[in-house]
Formats: sequence, C-alpha cells, structure tokens
Amino acid sequence: MRASLVTAGERLGIESDLSWVDDLIEESAPGELRRGDAENPSIRVSVESDRRAFDVRGWAVLTRGAWHRAGQVVLRDPCTAGFDLLVTIDDGCPSLTFRWRPPRRTRAAAWALRSRFHLLARAVLVQFPALWWAGTRGRAPLHASACTAGGATPLLAGPGGVGKSTLLKWELDRGGRSVGDNVCVGDGTTVWGLVEPLRIEGGSGRHMPHGRREAPLDGREPAQVPDRIVVVRRGIRDQPELRRCDAAAAARWLVAGTYMAGELRRFWSFAATLSAGTGVGPPHPPVAETASIFAARLPSVELVLGKRPGAPLSELLQTSETEEWIRT
Repeated sequence: MRASLVTAGERLGIESDLSWVDDLIEESAPGELRRGDAENPSIRVSVESDRRAFDVRGWAVLTRGAWHRAGQVVLRDPCTAGFDLLVTIDDGCPSLTFRWRPPRRTRAAAWALRSRFHLLARAVLVQFPALWWAGTRGRAPLHASACTAGGATPLLAGPGGVGKSTLLKWELDRGGRSVGDNVCVGDGTTVWGLVEPLRIEGGSGRHMPHGRREAPLDGREPAQVPDRIVVVRRGIRDQPELRRCDAAAAARWLVAGTYMAGELRRFWSFAATLSAGTGVGPPHPPVAETASIFAARLPSVELVLGKRPGAPLSELLQTSETEEWIRT
C-alpha cells in the first residue's frame, strides 16, 4: 500500500508491505486515507515485511530497549505494540521504519486483547509520530475537540468518559463540523484534529473499551479556530447546567484532562525517547503553556451534564445568560 493521510496538521506518506497492517491503518482513518504516493509529506512511515532486528552494533544505548547514533534512534517494541522502530531524519523530514517483531508476551496480548492491540498499533504507526512531529512546530497535544455548534466554535475540554463524544455526535448529526473526537494539537489559536473514529455507545464498528463501539466521523475538518472553551463535567442533577468558568479553571481542566487521558498515556515516553535519540523536538510538548494561552484568549463556560440526556450543545450555548457570560 502507498497512501497519504493528513492528521494533527501533518501529512504522512505511508508505505506498507503487510496487507493486515494496510487494513489496520485503513480502519483507523475511515474515509481520510488517500491511496497513491503522498505529495510533499512532512513524515514518512514505512512498514517492512522484514522480520530481522535492526542492526544496532556500535550504537550507544539510549535507555532500556533503545539505541541511538548521529540523529538516528531504534526502539524495540515501543508501547508494547509489537513493532520495532527505526527513526531517521533526512533533510528535515523524519522517516519511521517499522518491522513486526513482537516478543512472546506482546504477541499473546495482541491475540487475547484485540481492541487494545488495535488501539496501540494505530497509535504507534500513525498517531504518535504525527503528534511528536507536531511538537517541533510548537503545537501541543490536548485531550479536547473543537466543533461547530450553531454559530459557535467551542473547544470541548474535560476528562474522558463524561460525555464529550456524545455531545459532539449530536452536533455532527445536526450538520456540524469537527476536527475530531478525543485528541487534537493546538498552538493557542488553532487546533488540528487527530484522525481517528468516534468511539461512542451505539456505534456499529469495532468494539472498544468501556462498552463503546467505533463509528465514522462525518463532517471532519482538518483545523478550526475555537471562539470559546466549554469545560464538560458530569454532575448529579437530572438536567444539564451551565456555569461561569474563569481562565485558571479552564486551563486546569485542559491540562488535567490531557494527562488523565488513556489515549496519551504512552505518548509522553514515546515522544521523549525520540527527542532524546534524534536531538529534534521538545522532550515534552508545551501542554500547560498552550492551555494557558487558549484560556487567556477565549471566554469559558462550564457545562455540567445531568443524569438524563439534555439539549444539544448548540441550544445550550444560545441562551441569553450564556451569551452574556461570553461577552463579559
């Protein structure tokens, strides 16, 4: 397979010699993968059929399971996804070469926990490389999403499992647009979405953890400029409630939700190892700084969801009281 994918603001050029990996990548980006050679990719990803270990004789040990030399780094089974990885940067463009070489324990886990394996493999092959390279442009990963909701473009913040994906799906069903489901990268002004399926209750695709299933995300846009922050939390009342939210609280929820997110738990080590081994990019992206910039620039409200399904986000944000909070 030869294909390209625009995700997290990066253009990936993808080549794969393994048909089952082709299917896995296709499944991770429904409707977004473009077959054929990529034009001017910012990242090159190659999956080889070769099963031999990368030769690291004469290379320096970077850390357990990683070696480096002259701007190159080799990782053995990063994130326990079953692939070894060689990273080389040529003329400012990183090339990531993968070989399927799972240790026995990783192979057993891949067979026993299929949904977990699919999530890990997608992350290592496509998502984490894009997030890492976005960091070289001053963009930080956030567990958040932007969407259109009526005349607003909210940045939805908050921890996983509170209902952000459900709110997003309701807006998409009403003709809204979004950069993605759970993860994006931002620079304090713009957010670029990470391409992945929606994971919601009632989906028709692959079974995922927490009783959810995958569904295609229709109405995707590669980037949006949010005009407000909506911090989403779960409450104990029957109906949803909107409250004022100051900048410090909004920034705190953006940062806390990002570090609480299971989708990013393995990313921090992955990015730090590539940064240390190649000498390129921040060892840790500016998550807190980016969240503070967004919170200082944008008005914020807090949406406390109730026990029962409430009104769509676009209707909640159009109340006169909410509009007054946004203006002031």
